[in-house]
Amino acid sequence: MFFHIKELQYHAKPERPDPVYARKLQEILGGQFGEITVAMQYLFQGWNVRGDGKYKDLLLDTATEELAHVEMLATMIARLLDNAPLETLEEAAKDPLVAAILGGSNPQHAIVTGLGAAPTDSNGYPWNSRYTIASGNLLADFRANLNAESQGRLQVARLYGMTNDRGVRDMLSWLLARDTMHQNQWIAAIRELESKEGVVVPSTFPRECEKQEVSHVLFNFSRGEESAQGPWAHGPSPDGATFQYVSQPQPLAPQPQLPPAPPYIHDTPPQVLRRNPPILPPM
Repeated sequence: MFFHIKELQYHAKPERPDPVYARKLQEILGGQFGEITVAMQYLFQGWNVRGDGKYKDLLLDTATEELAHVEMLATMIARLLDNAPLETLEEAAKDPLVAAILGGSNPQHAIVTGLGAAPTDSNGYPWNSRYTIASGNLLADFRANLNAESQGRLQVARLYGMTNDRGVRDMLSWLLARDTMHQNQWIAAIRELESKEGVVVPSTFPRECEKQEVSHVLFNFSRGEESAQGPWAHGPSPDGATFQYVSQPQPLAPQPQLPPAPPYIHDTPPQVLRRNPPILPPM
């Protein structure tokens, strides 16, 4: 059961209108690593936890906060569009192609949403549930969450440098701080799970069913030997094994030879694919 508290979690009020910046904020609202993504990702991860406990609560606590961030951003975008110079919005609406090329305001803010936010990214691409990850394996999911928070905080930091509006920066400073917390909480949760079940996901798959002779081998598939200089090439691995490095990996299987497809498939005829096909006489 959810309750909506009408007050915002934190301030979301700019000093002045800025429809161009409103478009930019759409990225951290409805983009791949935006607040809608993490809110839905954490909700489904939490709902899919088969059992109660601290991990489920952590996910749902964080998901609910992310919904508050969605509302803060939607409010900020609407306020950035309030009292914006009409000519700016009207010109963008007249020629969306020019507006997009110039990186101007989003014409859909004037045409579609009535000076409000939308569940889209900064280019108007609709938010997509495929951005989310909810696998049922908490260690795998928490690592995805850490990546999402890392990418999200990076984008907010870039947006912070794109404005001098003190009101906008104040809200972004809150989001940056919360992303700092969320990165740290996922790191802490990851470490706890790793201490319980190891670092390789899934821990329940029997190791004897994988080719263990290559489980900790780094193959050098680049020119030079620079990759051999890292800790991933020599010494102990995080799961307690020993890394190995192969400078010049060799193929372990012969070149595949596939039989021709049946005639009804209408592939290229086998005789055409021969290395030295017969030269046909001119027509």
